[in-house]
Amino acid sequence: MIRFCSSSVLRALICCIAVTLMTSACGNSGIKYRYGVFLGASPDDVKYMEEYEKVVIDAQYFTTEEIAALKDSGHTVYSYINLGSVEDFRPYYKDYEGITLGVYENWEEEKWVDVSKPEWQSFVVDELAEDIVGKGVDGLFVDNTDVYYHYPTDEIFDGVTNILKGFKDLNTYVIINGGDAYVTEYAKRNSELDSIMDAENQETIFSKINWDDETFTSNESSETTYFKEYVEMVSSYGKDVYLLEYTTDSKLISRIDDYCSEKGYTYYASDKLELLAPAQKKGSQKK
Repeated sequence: MIRFCSSSVLRALICCIAVTLMTSACGNSGIKYRYGVFLGASPDDVKYMEEYEKVVIDAQYFTTEEIAALKDSGHTVYSYINLGSVEDFRPYYKDYEGITLGVYENWEEEKWVDVSKPEWQSFVVDELAEDIVGKGVDGLFVDNTDVYYHYPTDEIFDGVTNILKGFKDLNTYVIINGGDAYVTEYAKRNSELDSIMDAENQETIFSKINWDDETFTSNESSETTYFKEYVEMVSSYGKDVYLLEYTTDSKLISRIDDYCSEKGYTYYASDKLELLAPAQKKGSQKK
């Protein structure tokens, strides 16, 4: 039997439904910051990402369900993927150690890969990227296209290009981390960037890492000028720009914030080289 509610109960019920629908439409009202890069985070650290609209994680360590939960609570989720080198802690390291080119400076557990090799291109696109995208992430945060900077041959250039175009064919958002030598050369040769990327994430435009003791300081003005010109070139092609800085200096963070506000860019300033969670709030760009 259907029971009818009193008018007061009915009004309360309608109000409750409206609030639920509004909450669902608006997403997570607790989101305060625009962007956070948490490559060293684990699923146990998700609680520290709740205030960040866009988060970058290493989805190889997250399940499909954990990524879905992040997205359902109002977050855009990008995943790290390593295009140009391989780390010895990855389960597939031994499979590709034989086509590596040399040790990655300052990251001794990592080696540059010969990206011209068809077996690497096939693995990174058809297995690794497809698996990551299949987990439901919103895009790929692509690291180490700088392999072309260290090994500037046409074969390496073509290898990087083939992989990036393969990522784009997966119909996902592609952020290139760094890669100024490669991206500049690609733009010079092709007069477009649409085929390889949707956004640039540039590290250390304003800040600098002292590798001897892993402390942070301000970058040299010439370096800052160079990388400003680079990201502004990328932006001129209609691509989004993100800055990833390493600093705890409030004055430097204020400079970064002013620059991004002027240019319409997005930034995140980490106090940890390993990009662990939780984040420092003063380095987080407010929504």
